[in-house]
Amino acid sequence: MTGTAATSPLNSELAARKETMHVPVMVSEVLDGLSLRPGGVYVDATLGLGGHTEAILSRCPEVKMILGLDCDTETLEQAESRLALFGDKVRFVHSNFIHLHDVLLFNRIGQVDGVLMDLGISSFHLENSRRGFSFSRDEPLDMRMDSSAPGAVTAADMVNKLPVKRLTELIQTYGEERWAKRIAKRIYDRRRTAPILTSAELAKVVANSIPRKYHPRRIHPATRTFQALRIAVNRELDDLKDALDSLPSCLKSEGRLCIISFHSLEDRLVKIAFREDNRLKPLTKKPLVPDPEEMHSNPRARSAKLRIAQCIEPDDL
Repeated sequence: MTGTAATSPLNSELAARKETMHVPVMVSEVLDGLSLRPGGVYVDATLGLGGHTEAILSRCPEVKMILGLDCDTETLEQAESRLALFGDKVRFVHSNFIHLHDVLLFNRIGQVDGVLMDLGISSFHLENSRRGFSFSRDEPLDMRMDSSAPGAVTAADMVNKLPVKRLTELIQTYGEERWAKRIAKRIYDRRRTAPILTSAELAKVVANSIPRKYHPRRIHPATRTFQALRIAVNRELDDLKDALDSLPSCLKSEGRLCIISFHSLEDRLVKIAFREDNRLKPLTKKPLVPDPEEMHSNPRARSAKLRIAQCIEPDDL
C-alpha cells in the first residue's frame, strides 16, 4: 500500500478542512483491518459524512472504487461534497446496508474486497440534523435516520402512543436503563396532559424521573432513553441481524468485514455472528478499542469497539 506524499495538494486540502469535519473513529485500526490492496473494491456501508472513506483513499489511492451507502440523503449530499476530490473513485448510493447484495447487483459489481460498518450516530445527526437525536437541543422528536421514508414511525409516535408496558420494555431492552419503568410511567403521566413533541421536553421528563442522587456522572440522565428510542425507530438491531446474515456472501475469499459498534447489544450480535457463521474467520478474539489519546481527543470514541473477520474460502469450510 502506498500513500500520497505529505506535501501533496490533496493532503494539504484535507488537512485544512480537518478541524471542521466529522472525525471518524479508530481510523488506523480500520485501515489495517480492511487490509487495503491496489485495485480493490470496498464498501463503506455506513458512509455518513465520509470520514472513513476519505481515510481509505488517502492511504491507498490505488483502490479501484469505494461504494458508499447511507440511508440519509442529507449526509450523502455532504459526503459527496467532502469526497469530490476523489472523483469517480467513490460511488454514492442512498440505501440501507441490509440491501447491499441488491445494490451490488444493480451496480454490476461482484463480490468485494472489504466492507466497513460504523454503527455509531454521526456528529451531523446530533448537532445539525434538527431531528431530535440530542437531548441538549429543543428539536422535533423525530429520530429517523432516513427522513425521506414515507409514513415511518417517529420517536414522538412511540413516546406518545406506546402502552406503558411496551415503552418500559423498549427503554429497558435497548437502553439498558434501570429506571425504565419509572421513566415510562412519568412519560405516560406527562402525555396525558399534553403530547411530548420535542427532544428538550422529553429530556426534562426523563431527567425528572430519575432521583437526582442516581443521575449518572459522565452522561446525561436521558442518554439511555434517547438511545433506546433511536434504536427502535430505525430498527437498528433488526437491521444489523439481517446484515450479518447477508454480508459474508458479498465478500470475496479473504475479504474483510470490519464492524464498529458502540454499545453492548450491537457488539454481542457481531461477536456471535463472527463466531458462529462458518463463512467467517474472526481475526479479533476481543474487540479492539480506541487508544487513550483518541479517547481524550474525541470523547465520542470512548465506547467504540471494532471487530474484524475474514471471509473463508469454500474449501476451508
